[in-house]
Amino acid sequence: MATNEPEHETRDAEEAGANEDEDTGAQIAPIVRLEEVAITTGEEDEDAVLDLKSKLYRFDKEANQWKERGAGTVKLLKHKDTGKIRLVMRQSKTLRICANHFVKPGMAVQEHVGNEKSCVWHARDFADGELKDELFCIRFASIENCKLFMQKFNEVAESEVEKEESKDASETAGLLEKLTVEETKTEEKVKTEVEAEEKKKSEPEKADEEKKTEEAAPST
Repeated sequence: MATNEPEHETRDAEEAGANEDEDTGAQIAPIVRLEEVAITTGEEDEDAVLDLKSKLYRFDKEANQWKERGAGTVKLLKHKDTGKIRLVMRQSKTLRICANHFVKPGMAVQEHVGNEKSCVWHARDFADGELKDELFCIRFASIENCKLFMQKFNEVAESEVEKEESKDASETAGLLEKLTVEETKTEEKVKTEVEAEEKKKSEPEKADEEKKTEEAAPST
């Protein structure tokens, strides 16, 4: 004799499962509420001229070998007010600063011998909180990125040279203008003193001439 009990049990189980999956609309408040914290990096007043992923090394003079400084993103940042450009690199996970220095006149980056994806340069770096003379080597994932970095870095360094030359020219022009003004004032002062001296000398002579003229005049 057939029975429908297994069918009822199956239907009941399906309905129970459906009820479990049904959204009741209830909301559970989190146990701990986390507040949003604003993180400042010191880059808020700067615009990125360059932004590339890379791996950085520094040359250890004592050990006479290259040591890895960190892997992350290297940036060339231009200050919005001063226009100065600095190189900053941070580790990707910890954001620890690996390199931090200005790109100054006379600096140059060159391809690392034997590796087209790497290049080297010298800098006075401040990543450790004090100025240090460092020799850096940076490696990119592609030759194109390495060439782009070298091009931008050298362009910035050359533009800084032009700025220095323009500044020197302006200062020289200002100094020459100041000297010209001072010389003009000196000449005018000397001229005034000479005229006053001549006037002072001519007054007695004029008086003598007037006296002689009076004496020579016939008496009536």
